[in-house]
Amino acid sequence: MLLDTIHGIIDRRVLLNYHIDPEVLQQVLPSGFRPKVFRGKGIGGVCMIRFRELRPRMLPAWLGLGSENAAHRIAVEWDQDDGTKEGVFIPRRDTNSTLNKILGGRVFPGIFDKGSFVADESADEIAVTIRRQDGSEEARFKGLVGQALPDGSLFDTVEQAASFFSLGATGYSATHQEGHYHGMELRSLDWSIQPMQVEDAHTSFFSDRTRFPEGSVELDCALVMRGIKHEWHSRPDLYYDSQKKRLSTYRPTV
Repeated sequence: MLLDTIHGIIDRRVLLNYHIDPEVLQQVLPSGFRPKVFRGKGIGGVCMIRFRELRPRMLPAWLGLGSENAAHRIAVEWDQDDGTKEGVFIPRRDTNSTLNKILGGRVFPGIFDKGSFVADESADEIAVTIRRQDGSEEARFKGLVGQALPDGSLFDTVEQAASFFSLGATGYSATHQEGHYHGMELRSLDWSIQPMQVEDAHTSFFSDRTRFPEGSVELDCALVMRGIKHEWHSRPDLYYDSQKKRLSTYRPTV
């Protein structure tokens, strides 16, 4: 990727999380990735994030851009040349930015689908709806800032959940070439996270019963971060080596 480091502010980041049967989750992952299992379950979800002052290194903040974005994420592990790694695999990205759509996968990692975002939020409540260009609903969320995680969550505390998701700071996305993945690492320069009480939630990806049969996926929790200074760092591309049956930073020879 041409653009190695991007700086900015995360205005709002909602992590809507599901716990999922790991055997089912394995079926939707590309070769080389496997679910990261926590208490017998895989973890997936969607990140709904609004940026401001997003810009390359050395540019002033006033030249930075803002946009609404969403990434469907699955916590994964994989074997690489120098050992086992962990992060997230991103099967789908959405954005309201034409620039992100054009430059994604070319200048910076990730291929984006263009969509519309409607956000209605206050200090205590957040509602976000994402629609594809054909008008169909991709995802929606509505919730209130809470004090604790729900009883059905796999995580005992907000701190435990935050620790789990912080280890998924490196994300890999599919490219136009099968078995080739672009990587990006999120580095949060400060950290503040709160639990949310979910009033309504839906994603077309995790609600697709052809991927996830009834009973294989359940809502776990939602978390929100606001006003976070951060950097995005490009990570080396990964390639699936079908002979060694693992991912590598080296392109396989034919």
